[in-house]
Amino acid sequence: MKGMIQLNETLYVGYRIQGSSEYSFDYHSHQEYEIYFFHAGSCRYLIRNQIYDLEPGDILLMDGLTLHKPNINPKSEYIRSVVQFSPEWIKNVLLEMGSMYLLEIFQKLHHCLIRTNENEESKRLQEIIYRLDLIKKSSKLDDSLSEMEMKVLLLQILISVHRLGQEKPLKIPSGKVDKANHAENIATYVQLNYMNKLTLLTIAEALNLNKFYVSHVFKEMTGFTVMEYLMGCRLTQVKYSLEMEPNKSLKDIAYDCGFESTSHFSRYFREKVGLTAKEYRHLRLKQR
Repeated sequence: MKGMIQLNETLYVGYRIQGSSEYSFDYHSHQEYEIYFFHAGSCRYLIRNQIYDLEPGDILLMDGLTLHKPNINPKSEYIRSVVQFSPEWIKNVLLEMGSMYLLEIFQKLHHCLIRTNENEESKRLQEIIYRLDLIKKSSKLDDSLSEMEMKVLLLQILISVHRLGQEKPLKIPSGKVDKANHAENIATYVQLNYMNKLTLLTIAEALNLNKFYVSHVFKEMTGFTVMEYLMGCRLTQVKYSLEMEPNKSLKDIAYDCGFESTSHFSRYFREKVGLTAKEYRHLRLKQR
């Protein structure tokens, strides 16, 4: 499925995933928190309006709701591990241990990068993810013992990530080339103006750039078009509004988020999410 990832599980684990797989390379978001561990190859990762050129050992932490997408070279090696989890699933364990602070980095920063340089703590983290992956693959739906073991391992992962965050300052890229700066400026402008009618020309004029340059540089740096990014921003806001404004009509939400017609909104939402907007709202409200 393109666009928004819909996870039906409280925990997803992928250890040293190589190349393309079922994991989406499209611009997407999800409800779960995510720990993304880059091991080898080539990857430029876009999170919201930030572009990261990843190095082996880099760890990205994301709250999931922030739009993100890996831009990879299909001719290059690409190896990463991924842990996605519902904070509600691990909440009771964290409360019992007095460790809710382990989620603060996701809640307060929304996303960040830890550059470990493949130190010893990062190697220990890899081992824990490997063990979690093994148990997850072998566990059954009603296996309470395995579930508890997975929660304990996830707790260890969060402790390791917290320790790495304390040892290594969170990475704020600097000294970027003009192309990266321009791509980030384009992304920021779109995020602030997604509710308006935007074209390549209006974006280019607002940023004092050439229209064709805007199109080319954004595609080169992120792997997708400005219009795809715009629609991703609109979709994320729609999903937020559907849940947070339950009495607001679908038509009003669509228009407020920049969709010019309800028919286009309905088709696009179903294509990207796999549900109608009404079905999605009902599902999210029922899960509260």
